[in-house]
Amino acid sequence: MELHSGDLRLALRADLGGSIAGLWHRGTPILRSTEPGQLASARQSACYPLVPYSNRLAYQRFRWLGNDYVTTANFDDNPHSVHGVGWLRAWEGAVHGEADAVLRYWHVPDAHWPFPFEAKQAFSLTPHSLVVTLSVTNTADIAQPVGLGWHPYFPKRNLSRLRITVSDRWDSDETQLPVRKVVQAHIDDEVSGLCFDNCFDGWRGPAGISDEVLALQLSSNLTHLVVYTPANKGYFCVEPVSHVSDAIHGEDPASLGLRTLQPGETFEALMTLEVAAL
Repeated sequence: MELHSGDLRLALRADLGGSIAGLWHRGTPILRSTEPGQLASARQSACYPLVPYSNRLAYQRFRWLGNDYVTTANFDDNPHSVHGVGWLRAWEGAVHGEADAVLRYWHVPDAHWPFPFEAKQAFSLTPHSLVVTLSVTNTADIAQPVGLGWHPYFPKRNLSRLRITVSDRWDSDETQLPVRKVVQAHIDDEVSGLCFDNCFDGWRGPAGISDEVLALQLSSNLTHLVVYTPANKGYFCVEPVSHVSDAIHGEDPASLGLRTLQPGETFEALMTLEVAAL
């Protein structure tokens, strides 16, 4: 499934986690991009949805409304469940136009997540931007914990630079569970000089992402941001998310951004990526 608008081309793989295979400007990758027919998994994609939670769910278990639940391993040998279930499932293409598309996923309770829900992604491409909405509706007969977000990968180029305004950083243990919050100053540096694998609070967008060929502005109605800048990879990640990693195990999950979604209630998130060629 492909969308086109002006110099932008967006390729989707609904069957691979409702993921974005690639986003290009006149053939130049904006996100880490693969031609859709060559994409083998959501984890190799340009971006995939995070639903019904972001990042880690500690040790594949949680307690909710007085009941204990377990999830299952879904990310190599990681001791935690990671990134929810949406990226693991095939989505259905509900609507597809020249520059717009809608994908849907209906979750049936399973070993990965014990509550049913309906998720929807809507993509809209303009000549200068990509706008994505992601929503989840609780189809269970009890309240359930919900978080949303996206996991975009950006190609690391010689002059890749990141500019973000945040208030706090969550430092993690050796398994990437958050253990303490510290004050974080504004970040404005070349990506090659950054060493982050952290969730940040108090994000006030947009995030500026630039290099020698493109200038991007990433914005969202979400107020948390996960930043991953591996030194030995050809990409980095700037992920708008609704909650702190493993928020469900915090003393006050709501203060960490986790939503309690009542039966029939919907939570919707918005992400916009503006693109300018240099």
